[in-house]
Amino acid sequence: MKFQFDTNSPIYLQIVESFKSSILSGELTPNSKVLPVRDLALEAGVNPNTMQKALAELERLELVRTERTSGRFITDNNEQIEKMRKESADAEIKSFIQRMEKLGYDKNSLLSVIEEALKQEEYK
Repeated sequence: MKFQFDTNSPIYLQIVESFKSSILSGELTPNSKVLPVRDLALEAGVNPNTMQKALAELERLELVRTERTSGRFITDNNEQIEKMRKESADAEIKSFIQRMEKLGYDKNSLLSVIEEALKQEEYK
């Protein structure tokens, strides 16, 4: 997994978002083993405590689970993954609509633009 950090938000939250995106997109598959904290921290170039904090947040979000003797695994709870995928899609759509409204699009013209863009995508 590649990590690129910016200064706009805490690093642990950026790690959480990176994992979340990889899980929701299917890049990280259900029940796959997560590398140990130290290995992930080394790979990301962060302090192990930062990585531990990110993994704890992923557990709180129920995207990662810990098995005492085996380590951490990506959740196999498809309902949770679908719920979070829908939440992420809703947030992206809301943000898109707000940006388009700032550009002067109303509901009908926005729908027309989206339909046209989808038609063009069919032929690529």
